[in-house]
Amino acid sequence: MSAVGVEIPGYGVVGRAPFTLTLVHAVALLLAVVSLAVVLWHGLDARGVALAFGILIAVGELTRWSGAEERESAPLAAAGALAYALLGENAGHRTDHGVLEIVAVVVAAALIGCVPHVARGRGPTADHLTRRVLTVGFAAVCFQPLYNQGRLMGWGGPSYALLLVSLLVLTALCDAVLAAAMAHARTRWPFGPLLRDELRAMLGIGSAVCATGAVMSLAVAVVGLWALPVFSLPLLLTQLSVRRYAAVRVTYRQTIASLARATEIAGYTPIGHARRVAALSRAVGRELGLSEPDLTVLEYAALMHDIGQLSLVDPVPAGATSVLSADEQRRIALLGGAVVRQTGVDAEVAVVVERQADPYREQPVTARIVRAVNAYEEMAREAGPGGPLTALEKLRLATARDYQPEVVESLARVLLRGTLTLPQAG
Repeated sequence: MSAVGVEIPGYGVVGRAPFTLTLVHAVALLLAVVSLAVVLWHGLDARGVALAFGILIAVGELTRWSGAEERESAPLAAAGALAYALLGENAGHRTDHGVLEIVAVVVAAALIGCVPHVARGRGPTADHLTRRVLTVGFAAVCFQPLYNQGRLMGWGGPSYALLLVSLLVLTALCDAVLAAAMAHARTRWPFGPLLRDELRAMLGIGSAVCATGAVMSLAVAVVGLWALPVFSLPLLLTQLSVRRYAAVRVTYRQTIASLARATEIAGYTPIGHARRVAALSRAVGRELGLSEPDLTVLEYAALMHDIGQLSLVDPVPAGATSVLSADEQRRIALLGGAVVRQTGVDAEVAVVVERQADPYREQPVTARIVRAVNAYEEMAREAGPGGPLTALEKLRLATARDYQPEVVESLARVLLRGTLTLPQAG
């Protein structure tokens, strides 16, 4: 685990890994090393099954994609690993593979599948592998001892299938808690909103992963390993659809960012101002516990918050609208909202842009954030070396009417942590 700063998509750049995160990585590494050592010493109990599932997991890792917004970037590998952990029979014959063998096969296959990604410099993070090892180990510990001791012999038909689904749901919940806890330890964002976003993500491709894992386990128990390629195809097609949807969202965001640059190209605002406000606004939104959809609206509105300045005959010096009169700020905000509506962007984004000049008690929370962050960025830029402290002090003095105190204090905490790398001017 590196002790230097690293960039986390969606979270920013953070420094030395916290002790809790290092401990979780160490536990996963210890489990993986012990499992591999035991398997190398004693060999595999079910070589054919291990080879088949190992190939499936490796292929799943090979087909993973980087930069996607989904939490699970290798759904086929996840489904195959979970199916292997909950497998009791192969075509009616007991498999008798234990927890350590399952973990060892999953680790070896995942590492093999990661080689091409690592060679291209886009290998999976330690968090990805840690979650894979611990969730698979959890599922195997819940199922394999019970099955190998014969306690599930009386379970059949719907009751057995329901048991597998229940264990998969429990495993998915544990994975969500683990992912939220690791993100909280790394970024110090509130744990509750992070867990909520992880649980919401489960309703997407996460549900497909759980369903495919259960079906694979049941099918292999009846018809054998030939069921693996058959039931892998639907999940691969689902993964392709999700990947295309993610690409569309990336293109959509790039289009909004290009529209936001119109004020910079026209000379109304400094270069990089909109991107700095958007990055800082999103960080403040996370600090306040906003959900992922609200963070997206917040980011888009922050990118386009100055677009109303294009209606001005004479540009405002340095684009600093916070020094204008309240009526002029409101006029620019309304014009900006009208422009946003014409572009076809979500109406919620237009509302945030229109309301950013209102008294904060009348604003939605996203508009409060954009207004405070925009004012901070303008004040800090104008105040010179001591700009950040001077800007924060001015914001605090204006919390009676213009800026919500909670937003200003959240902004101060984000700046104090120094967890963001903001685009530079020029």
